[in-house]
Amino acid sequence: MPGRRSWPLPAAFAVTLVMLFSPGSTVPSGPPNSDKLTHFLMFAVLVFAARYARHGVLAVALWAGAYAVVSEVLQGLLPIHRSASVWDVAADLLGVTVGLLLFWAWQRRARRADPARTAPDEG
Repeated sequence: MPGRRSWPLPAAFAVTLVMLFSPGSTVPSGPPNSDKLTHFLMFAVLVFAARYARHGVLAVALWAGAYAVVSEVLQGLLPIHRSASVWDVAADLLGVTVGLLLFWAWQRRARRADPARTAPDEG
């Protein structure tokens, strides 16, 4: 049975699936390029959740990077009235990087707060 550390990852992944693959007509519009912030935040949260679930750094980085690229390609190919954007991929990859760094900082802080405690993840 998966532990409490596992549930945020499938929840975050489900949210990204809905947000990335909803038909274009259902996506709310905002200021120009505001979707880049959404991409950034989605991938930062997704990566943090994956690290929280104790998946290794390299595996998470490769998986999230591939997901970023493949999701954009599919947005351009599927009949969902969305377009692929290299800038969306860039925002996704920046989110991956920041998510990894945030998890590292959180992990480091947890170790300093209680050195006797097992670290959240060594990966």
